[in-house]
This record gives sequence, C-alpha cells and structure tokens, in this order.
Amino acid sequence: MIPKGKLIIIGGHEDKGVPGESLAVHKKKDSKTHFEILGMLISKIPRAHHVIEIIASASSIPKEMEARYINAYKEEGFTHVAFIKVENKEDARNPESIKRIQSAHAVFFSGGDQKKLVSILANTPLLAAINNKYHADKNFIVGGTSAGAMAIPETIIIRGVIGEALYKGQIKIGKGFDLINRVIVDTHFIKRGRFARLAHAVALNPTCLGIGLGEDTALVITEGNQAECIGSGMVILIDGSKISATNIDEVKPSTPIVVENLIVSILAEGSHYLLKDRKLILGKPPEI
Repeated sequence: MIPKGKLIIIGGHEDKGVPGESLAVHKKKDSKTHFEILGMLISKIPRAHHVIEIIASASSIPKEMEARYINAYKEEGFTHVAFIKVENKEDARNPESIKRIQSAHAVFFSGGDQKKLVSILANTPLLAAINNKYHADKNFIVGGTSAGAMAIPETIIIRGVIGEALYKGQIKIGKGFDLINRVIVDTHFIKRGRFARLAHAVALNPTCLGIGLGEDTALVITEGNQAECIGSGMVILIDGSKISATNIDEVKPSTPIVVENLIVSILAEGSHYLLKDRKLILGKPPEI
C-alpha cells in the first residue's frame, strides 16, 4: 500500500557529538532547523489550525527544552504544540494519546536512543495509529531527528562501533517502526564519521538503501519513494544491490570485512531521488 502522507527524516543537530567521533565541518550555506523544515511543509496545507504532537520517548526532555520546542514550532505556524508522554507500553495504549494522534497534522520523534524508542512503541496502539494515519491522510507528516529518524524504517541500526576496519559483531541490526522499508537510516553522518557503520549495515542487508543524513539536513519522502533533500549539508546514499564480492557471511571475528561494488550517491539541497528505483533525478524534479 502506497502511503499518502509524508516522512521527514532529519540528521540531527541538537546533540553536540561524541568525543573522538567528530570531524571539523565547515558550512557555506545557512542551516535549516527541523522546526523550519516542518514549517515549510505545514504552511502548504490550507487549514486555520495546525497541530503537532511531539514524542520524546528516546530521551528525557527537560522542561526548558519542552518550552523551546513549543515556542519554535509556534513560530513556524503550528497553532497547537504538545508533548505526548510515552515512558512505557502502558502509556502507548492510552486512548487519549491515540485520539490526539488521530487529530494531529504532524507527529515528531525527538532524538536520544533509537533502541529505547522502538522498545517502548513497537507493537502498540499508538504506533498503529501513527502508521494508519500516515498511510491514509495526504496532509499528515511524520518527522524524526537523530534517533527519532533512525527508528522510522523497518530495519534499523541499534548500535555500531566506529573503528579503523569492519569486524563481525560490531554492528547490531533490529526492527524499527516499519513506516518505510528497504532503507536504513544513520544520522549525524558527516560530523561523527559514520560512513563505515552504514556501509557495514548495508553489506549485511543488501536489499536496503543506506541513507546517511548530515546535520541540519533532511529527506522529505512522499509516497514512500520520492525523496527531496533539504538543508545545508548533504545526504550520502549507499546502495548494496550490486555487491559482487564480500566475505561478510563467512568471516571470522578476527578477520576484517571486505565489500566490492557498493554504489555511493551524494544529494544536496534541492536534489531528488527515487528510493525504490535507486535513481537520482536530474533536471525538473517530480511533483512532491
């Protein structure tokens, strides 16, 4: 079933990085926050009121951060901004929270820990309500930044070591929200030097397209296929469908993994890509 709504996966920016993993990043363009990106899309929907519900189960959001989120989203045109508190499975079965999702125009997952986020929301009525509305409502937007973006696909990176070489067991793959399939998302991609981690994940799941999101950068995905890059950074795509040789299936833990013929593409603001066709669109973009 082709979803009618839109997904926005954002590379993050709130986190300042992990010591030892960061690279120096120099930008030539003004960055766009996820508030602005969602505001750009919501402004195109003709309504008197726009409602966004924020789910921060992946991390603990202090009160001052909640106020900052609310003020920022209101500046971008959302008339109602609220947090849905989901700390356990029982919270995710709350009928009032489900009703709020059904009335919302956008749902946003904040950053933190994607494993925690999925463990709380997987197989719950709240996630089912989000999924149903995303597939049925052309004006509904599901967004996520950092861990919130990583949790959105069917297949996700739960954890992964960044090292000088790839070794068996250094990465753990799990099941996410399944709002989109055949992709794996990684975030803070340039800042934290995560190319090898995503390449490892794709080598293990060659039917999945790896999407590496730079900070202040997003993909807006329509119909589960048409992707537009927005933001000041770049998106790195890693396609494993043409892998011709690898030792990843039989390698020993002490032997480095090798992979031949990964296909890498680079997207920047305004570029478009068809995820299912694995095709960059040049010239006039499709209507999305």
